[in-house]
Amino acid sequence: MSARPLPDSTPSAQGVDASGVLAFLDAVDAAEAIEPHSLMVLRHGRVVAAGWWAPYTPDRLHLLYSLSKSFTSTAAGFAVAEGLIGLDDPVISYFPEFDADITDPRSRAMLVRHVASMASGHEAETVDRARALDRDDLVRGFLLLPPDRDPGTVFAYNQPATYTLAAILQRVTGQSLTAYLKPRLLDPLGFGDLAWLTDRTGRELGFSGLHGTTDAVARLGQLYLSEGEGDGRRLLPREWIAEATREHIPTAGAMGDTDRQDWDRGYGFQFWRSRHGYRGDGAYGQFCLVLPEHDAVIATTAATHDMQGLLNLVWEHLLPAFHPAPLSGRQDADAALADRLTRLALTPTPGKPAPPERPHGWSGAVFTPYGDVCADQPGLTGVTVTADGDGWTLTLTEGDDRLAARLGSGGWTVTEEPVPVAASGGWSDGDTLAVDLAFLETPHRLRVTCSLPAGTFTARWSTQPLHGGPLRRQRAPRGRAPRR
Repeated sequence: MSARPLPDSTPSAQGVDASGVLAFLDAVDAAEAIEPHSLMVLRHGRVVAAGWWAPYTPDRLHLLYSLSKSFTSTAAGFAVAEGLIGLDDPVISYFPEFDADITDPRSRAMLVRHVASMASGHEAETVDRARALDRDDLVRGFLLLPPDRDPGTVFAYNQPATYTLAAILQRVTGQSLTAYLKPRLLDPLGFGDLAWLTDRTGRELGFSGLHGTTDAVARLGQLYLSEGEGDGRRLLPREWIAEATREHIPTAGAMGDTDRQDWDRGYGFQFWRSRHGYRGDGAYGQFCLVLPEHDAVIATTAATHDMQGLLNLVWEHLLPAFHPAPLSGRQDADAALADRLTRLALTPTPGKPAPPERPHGWSGAVFTPYGDVCADQPGLTGVTVTADGDGWTLTLTEGDDRLAARLGSGGWTVTEEPVPVAASGGWSDGDTLAVDLAFLETPHRLRVTCSLPAGTFTARWSTQPLHGGPLRRQRAPRGRAPRR
């Protein structure tokens, strides 16, 4: 189902200086460590700027990673309001089948509010240790791992905590998170389609794996900015919005980094406090920034290891663009921004569209992994390059799967099946072909380089997929969700 359009406006009519947004676009385009995919800016409930860097597009679902947690929190808010769960209920009370196994007093004292706020009492991430204790049920493995300290006294960013909250919600509602949210959030606010990865138990992950549009991220932020009101009515209690977005547990120094300006401001219920406002936050630059002091929401998708750098550019350029009243005489800047937003594009990977020498040596050439194993994607065993009358195709072999990507001439060429991917690149000389494959429903790009003299290839991710698995899983779930 397609999303209903959000109301829009010119920036100046909503007190936004378009030159600040243009400066932000210049800055992210110039930042070598940041690959922007999309930007939406809402002011006073209206879209004042929205753009996607081609080959990314507005209607394309995008893996949100831990921004998924804020959607899980929203589902928890509905469940609390409906009396289905209680924040002060012991977590173990929702899993009576594990009661005899869970003997540690701290595990038994863990409350729903503790897993909602990353305050289970563990001092570090538990996901690998919990899986080692029970590979079939992450909840049981998590509860079997005794907390280091009393629940509620220490912060640790901890995937099984959110997974356990999501498991409680799916148990008490008898539905997946997306099915539960559909009549309460997604349909009333016109979110359009979302898709969530599941694990071997059939549960949606909760802590990650949600695929949604940038528009969906912006709508979630606007719901929280509006203190739970949407569609002309109250959807979530105002009290839940306040509880979910206030600091429940300090995070300063909790993760050991020395430069964490926007990660040391405290944690709510699956929302981070920021230097300005609060946010939903996903790996590699998936952000839902809510700025109550400016009545604004900023949504981004991206591929970057420098998430703090991306936030710094937001604070440097977008924050000063917000003014308390409409701006006059800014029609030229508004028009320049509107034009710029239609022309956003990622720079194509350089290369000649055909090998400058020995083209017949390339057509039908087969390549094996350099060093026998592709370290970044171990299941990838072969690459074939073929020519036809319309150009060249790069085919990747992974087990029984084949992923064929067409090469264009100087731009991005999009192939939808079996995985939505855009290819760009070409030959640097007669011996070397380098192609970037942007997996369009994720933040991930794979650089494939083939050497004709050696008959080998390398394949390296610019950002490593956190869920792993074969290339065919680098997409939003279709029908039955792929397993982790």
